[in-house]
Amino acid sequence: MSQTDTLPAARYHALKHLRLYSHYLKREVGFDVFLPPAYDSGTKSQKYPLLLLNDGQENEAVGLLNTLNELQRGGRTREIIAVGVHASVERLQEYGVAAQPDYKGRGAKAGAYTNFLLKELLPFLSENYRIDLYSGNNVIAGYSLGGLSAFDVAWNHPEMFKKVGVFSGSFWWRRKAYEEGYVDNDRIMHHEIRVGGHKPGMRFWLQAGTLDETADRNRNGIIDAIDDTLDIIAELTRKGYRPWDDIQYHQMEGGEHSPQTWAKAMPVFLEWAFGV
Repeated sequence: MSQTDTLPAARYHALKHLRLYSHYLKREVGFDVFLPPAYDSGTKSQKYPLLLLNDGQENEAVGLLNTLNELQRGGRTREIIAVGVHASVERLQEYGVAAQPDYKGRGAKAGAYTNFLLKELLPFLSENYRIDLYSGNNVIAGYSLGGLSAFDVAWNHPEMFKKVGVFSGSFWWRRKAYEEGYVDNDRIMHHEIRVGGHKPGMRFWLQAGTLDETADRNRNGIIDAIDDTLDIIAELTRKGYRPWDDIQYHQMEGGEHSPQTWAKAMPVFLEWAFGV
């Protein structure tokens, strides 16, 4: 019998398909809430760290609930409250970089989505669940374009999110098409970091897979998904963030742009973000 076999079977409780109307997005937004095992039985004054996930419709595909339970049962993470925000048919407009749409005009509602998170969803969660918004323990994360969105929200609002996780981030998001004379400086999030200042206390977790894609625009033998992520790390390093201490890079050999790969990476991310 292993040591973990002697531990009580603590389980997270999932509240699924909740909805909140957003005046910024002019629609109802769906989300799931995952409450920790001791939430109902523990002291009512205890507050928990928050994990906010973009693309919450992928919660089941990435096995979020099972991973939370496994890590909790093994004593590897603190108890948290996790919230997965579901994307809508407007995903390509609501995710992106709030400061600027991409070259096709996508991401035009990213600012409205940020306002929804900060001014509508977070106050709602704080009022209805035991979350301390200003504890410095909030984490935001996302997959693909949702990862880019999460990074942008955290980078511009470190007062709310000191940590950010990005799974296969769409850091290629650019302001010029290739045929319009694109250069690497046209990548929008890289530019945001370059012209921004150091945000004290921020930490970054970035994942990419060697099979995320096949494109290699500069023909250096490294796919663009990895190149773009490594260049984000380079920009952060120039701002004074330290690899390993402030920046964790998780490259997955054979990792694809898929929930199956993100499911394998999820325990690594959660232990980084909320490890005991």
